[in-house]
Amino acid sequence: MKIPRKYGKSVGDIIKIKSDFFEKNDEMLKLSSHQADALLAQPKRTVCKICHGPIGADVGQKELYHSQRMSYYVCPVCGHVNSEYEDNEDFASRVYIADDYLSNYSESDRKNYETRRDTIYIPKAEFLIESLERDGLKKNKLRILDDGAGSGYFVSALRSLGIEQVDGIEISEPQVQFANTMNDDDILTQVDAPDIASIIETADVNVVTFIGVLEHITNLDEILSAVAANKKIRYIYFSVPMFSMSCVFEAAHQNCYNRHAGGTHTHLFTETSLAYMAQSIGFEEYATWKFGSDMMDLYRMICVCLDQNDDPGLRDVFSRKFLPMLDEMQEIIDRHEESSEIHMILKRKP
Repeated sequence: MKIPRKYGKSVGDIIKIKSDFFEKNDEMLKLSSHQADALLAQPKRTVCKICHGPIGADVGQKELYHSQRMSYYVCPVCGHVNSEYEDNEDFASRVYIADDYLSNYSESDRKNYETRRDTIYIPKAEFLIESLERDGLKKNKLRILDDGAGSGYFVSALRSLGIEQVDGIEISEPQVQFANTMNDDDILTQVDAPDIASIIETADVNVVTFIGVLEHITNLDEILSAVAANKKIRYIYFSVPMFSMSCVFEAAHQNCYNRHAGGTHTHLFTETSLAYMAQSIGFEEYATWKFGSDMMDLYRMICVCLDQNDDPGLRDVFSRKFLPMLDEMQEIIDRHEESSEIHMILKRKP
C-alpha cells in the first residue's frame, strides 16, 4: 500500500508569530551562542544518536559542515546528522531548566495563546485525526498522551477538536501552570524527567505524541524502548527537524540567528535515520506531512542582512516581490523531500 504523503502549508500568520526572529536577530543570536557554549562544554560525541555507530573526527570522519562554532557529521550507517558534542543531562539542565526557557516560547495572554494554537497546532491535530480515521480509528476511540507538552498548545488543539481522552506531561512546572491557566483546566501534569519512560511504558493510550520533542531528549533510547514495550500504543506521532536547505542557509549567514541547527537542536534527522529509528522499535511509516520553513529562513536572513547593511529600501522591494512566491517555492522544496521539518505518524507492525 502506498504511504500517504502530504506536502506544503501556507506560512500565513506564522511570520507575524515569529517576528522576534526578524526584529531581534542580535538578541536571538546571543541566546543561541549561549546555548552553544553549553554544548561546547560537553564531551565529544563518539556514537550516533540513533544507531550508535562510531562517529566524529576521532574515528577519522570528515565533517559534513561547520556552523556557529560547531561541526556536524553524517552517520555512515543510518544517515543521521550529529553535532560534534554530546547532548547530555548537564547540557539539558543548562538550556532547559537553568535558563528561562518558557520566556522564549510562550505568550502572556489568552488571545495570543489561542492565536498560536489555532495557527500552528490545529493543523497538526487535524492531520493526526484525519490520518487515523482512514485506519478506522474515530475520535471517541483515541486515547492520547503528549510527551514534552510544553505550554500545552497541542493538547489544547486536540481538545478543541473534540478529543476528550488526551493529556500531556511536561517537566517544566512554569509551563504546566501556564498551560493550565490558559485552558482553565488541568490539561498538563508536571513530571520529573527520570519518570517519563515508566509513565509512557504503563500509559493506557493508543497514541503517543512528541511534537518538537524527540530532538531534545537526552535519553532517547530509553524513551523509544518504553514506547516499544507498551503494546497498547499503536501509533506514534512526531515532528522533528530535518537536515535541509535551512542548514545551508544558516551556514552561509553566520551573522543571522540559527533557528534550525544549533541552539537546542544538537542533531538532525534524515529520511534514512527515521526509517532506522522506526524499524528498531517495531514501527513503520503510516502517514507523513512535509512542510518546512526553509524559504522563510532564507527570506528572514536576507532581510536581516539588508538591515545590517542599512538598505531598508531594498529590503522593502525584496519583501514585496518575494513574499507572494514564498509558499510556492517552499512547496517545491517540500515535494523534493528537502524540507526543514517533517510530521510523521508511525504505526506498530503486526
